[in-house]
Amino acid sequence: MAIRLTARQSRYWHTLLAAVVLASFVLQFALIFTGGTDVNSGDATSSLGVGARLVNLFSYFTIQSNVLVVIAAVSLVANPSRDGKFWRILRLDALLGIIITGFIFATVLASEVHHEGISGLINDGFHYFAPWWTVGGWLLFGPRPRISWHTLGWAFVWPLAWIAYTFVRGAITDWYPYPFLNAAELGYGKALFNTAMVVVIAAAIALLLKFLDRKLPTAPR
Repeated sequence: MAIRLTARQSRYWHTLLAAVVLASFVLQFALIFTGGTDVNSGDATSSLGVGARLVNLFSYFTIQSNVLVVIAAVSLVANPSRDGKFWRILRLDALLGIIITGFIFATVLASEVHHEGISGLINDGFHYFAPWWTVGGWLLFGPRPRISWHTLGWAFVWPLAWIAYTFVRGAITDWYPYPFLNAAELGYGKALFNTAMVVVIAAAIALLLKFLDRKLPTAPR
């Protein structure tokens, strides 16, 4: 027997998503302002000032993806059947970005950092709950169809811009958000190769999302 999903259930789902991610941001800001741990790096002893630590924080793909997730979730609480050219791009960026975040963290980065207490809760919110809950919400509630070739093409502007920003800033500051693209240690050849592999994975995921967008049920009633 098919389960009939409603707009109210979609609102509940996305309200919880927004609440958990926003709570993770509040806790992370509290740690940053008190000299605590940045959950992305595991660094709690940085000599950098608060301003520099905040710039570094928002230079992580993880953090930018979670910001997009919150914006998309809040918009779906307001209107579970939301549509629009710009919104479609934002929604796909949030979905694709948070999938990449969860995948890369689980397969590459999880063993690099270890968290306890509050930082563990923040880490779980950003790297585990947000990816799974976002994907689950999209599979259950859509709304669909929302992914066209035009949308898919524009959705890659932000990730490619982030890559360019990361390498340009890294060349200036010698700081890179993730070890697998640290050109200062790996060299540009290896760092760019690793980055290209992630882009290929992202493209494959995007194509899968586009396929499913046409096959799965449309917006909830």
